[in-house]
Amino acid sequence: MKPVDYMEGIVVITATEFKQNLGKYLDQVERQNEVVITKNGAKVARLTPYITDIEQYFLVKERALDYQYGGKKVSYEEFMEIYEKSTLRMEFINGEIYLLSSPNIGHQEILGKLHLIFNEYFKNKKCRVFLAPFDVHFRKKEIKEPDVMQPDILVACDLENDVTEKGRYMGTPTLVIEILSSSTRSKDMIDKLNTYRLSGVKEYWIVDPKQENIVVYGFEEYEIDKYKTYEKGSIAQSFVFKGLSADIEGLFTGLIQMGE
Repeated sequence: MKPVDYMEGIVVITATEFKQNLGKYLDQVERQNEVVITKNGAKVARLTPYITDIEQYFLVKERALDYQYGGKKVSYEEFMEIYEKSTLRMEFINGEIYLLSSPNIGHQEILGKLHLIFNEYFKNKKCRVFLAPFDVHFRKKEIKEPDVMQPDILVACDLENDVTEKGRYMGTPTLVIEILSSSTRSKDMIDKLNTYRLSGVKEYWIVDPKQENIVVYGFEEYEIDKYKTYEKGSIAQSFVFKGLSADIEGLFTGLIQMGE
C-alpha cells in the first residue's frame, strides 16, 4: 500500500507516515476528512472529525441499526455509557438500542387527555403518574440484564423505596401505557408487552389511534391473566385500579388529522 491513499473523504496512511506528519493529518481531520492509519498492511486506527449534536444523531442511529439488523448486541453497561453521553432519547430492549423519534401531534393530544384522566384519579393518592420522557429500568424474571424504556404514561406506587439519591426511579410501575405509531407498533405490541409482563408490571394499556381502540392487559405471576379490547362507544376500565376509566369516544374525537 502507498504511504498515502486518498479515497472520498478518507485519507489512508501508514503509521510511519502519521508519526512523521502528525500536524498535516490533524489538518485533514479538521477539514472533515477521516484519517485511517495502517500498520503492516492492516487498518489499526482511525481519526474522525469532532461531531456536532446533529451529526451525532446520525452516527448513533447508524450504530443502532447495526445493532438491530447486524446481529450485534450491547450490554446494559455499554448502553448506559452511550446513553449518559448522548442528548438523544433512546431505549434498550433485549440488548438492542432503539432511537425514539419525536411524537406527532395526534399522539400528544391523546397523551394529554389521558394524563388529565389519570392525574385526576390519582390526586391525593399514594401512586403517582409520570409522562415520557421518564426512564424505567425493567428487570425481567430470570434475565440478568434489564431493559430501559420510556412508557408514554406510567403509574408508580413504590416511590418510597425505589428512588435513588440522584432522583432516578429504579422501581417497577404498576401500570404502563403506550400510544402506538407506525414506527413503534410492532415493538409496543410484542417486545414491550413481553418486557412488562416479565418485569412485574400489573397492567398494560395499548392505545391504538389507527384502530381507535384500547387493549388492556392484566398480568399475574408474570403471565397474561386477562385482556380486553375497548372500541368506540365503550369505556376502557382498569383491572387494577377500581374506577379508573377512559371514554374511548372522547379520547379519539376531535383530534387533528395527520399521518403517523
